[in-house]
Amino acid sequence: MPRTAYVNGRYVAHRDAAVHIEDRGYQFADGVYEVCEVARGNLIDMTRHLDRLGRSLGELRIDWPMHRSALTVVLREVVRRNGVENGLVYVQVTRGVASRDFLFPARTAPSLVVTAKKVDPGLAAKRAESGIKVITLPESRWDRVDIKSVGLLPNVLAKQTAKEAGAQEAWFVDTEGYVKEGGSSNAWIVTTDGRLVTRPAEHGILRGITRTTLFDVAARLGLTIEERGFSVAEAKSAREAFISSATTIAMPVVEIDGAPVANGHPGSVVLSLRQAFFDIAEKTQA
Repeated sequence: MPRTAYVNGRYVAHRDAAVHIEDRGYQFADGVYEVCEVARGNLIDMTRHLDRLGRSLGELRIDWPMHRSALTVVLREVVRRNGVENGLVYVQVTRGVASRDFLFPARTAPSLVVTAKKVDPGLAAKRAESGIKVITLPESRWDRVDIKSVGLLPNVLAKQTAKEAGAQEAWFVDTEGYVKEGGSSNAWIVTTDGRLVTRPAEHGILRGITRTTLFDVAARLGLTIEERGFSVAEAKSAREAFISSATTIAMPVVEIDGAPVANGHPGSVVLSLRQAFFDIAEKTQA
């Protein structure tokens, strides 16, 4: 089935989808995005994703490109047209097209792009059986990482560095040695007495949607969560470590900077979170 994209009011063939060269997302990374999991024909946690999209737009003073209810229709239609039962739907909103100038344009409509792609759920499940490796890097991003901006060059460099080191994710570390988050994920550990620990999302990290839903999952499973910072050293000595994102759900981390976490194998806590996630997350029929 040929892929279809939605670009500024039109459903077009993915191969022909394009935006203007003076779109401010291209010129200045002046835009925001969301990635929503599609699982078993359902959009997962769509309400929370759209809530966060609205917050990001508000922080950058970009208008919604259309009414929220209309955007919901577009998301579902793009998923349907691409025949995605399991995969991802991507939404990007920029300030729009205008002559290149640092100042906000006076009368420019936001640009909207929506795409969807299929992902084999068996691949992530297979990866979870063995877990992933993580490296740590000094924080190199701007201070407003709470905004889900398309300005992701530091993340790109971090992910590439991880790949070249034989790892699958990089954790940004602040000047005091505390883990912030991954290049495309939130970071967690499990203490020796079974408590889940993740950095508070008030400042310095993105409030991940999967992270938020994992709070609901943990409560259902009777697990305790502590929102506090943890050091690289604490992570290396933890009972378990894992990452969370829309693309990974809860993914075990079995090695940090070449040092095994616990016995170097996925732990029971993260696997229980992963197994329970779909049943507890919000599901919207695509």
